[in-house]
This record gives sequence, structure tokens and C-alpha cells, in this order.
Amino acid sequence: MEPGSDLTLQAYLTRRRAEAHDARRGGRLSRERRLSRRAQRAAEAARVAAARSL
Repeated sequence: MEPGSDLTLQAYLTRRRAEAHDARRGGRLSRERRLSRRAQRAAEAARVAAARSL
């Protein structure tokens, strides 16, 4: 093995682990979609609470 090649292997394995994690969770896009849906629900709850307080 060449010096430094273990770092390359480590970076590759880290990337593969992250890709596998994303695949298990449904990918990056669905995670972002989930977060934006949560934000929409929170905003709706805030609007309802504001309307009730009037």
C-alpha cells in the first residue's frame, strides 16, 4: 500500500456509509421534504393560535 492510501480508503468508506444511511432513510430529498412539512405544520399551528388569541 502506498503512504496515504489508507486515508483515501477511509474517505471512500465514509462516503459509502453516508450513502447507505441516506438510502435507508429514503434519501436526502425526502429528508428535506420531511423537514419542510414539519415547518409548514408549525406555521399553521402558529396561525391558528394567533387567530384564537384575537
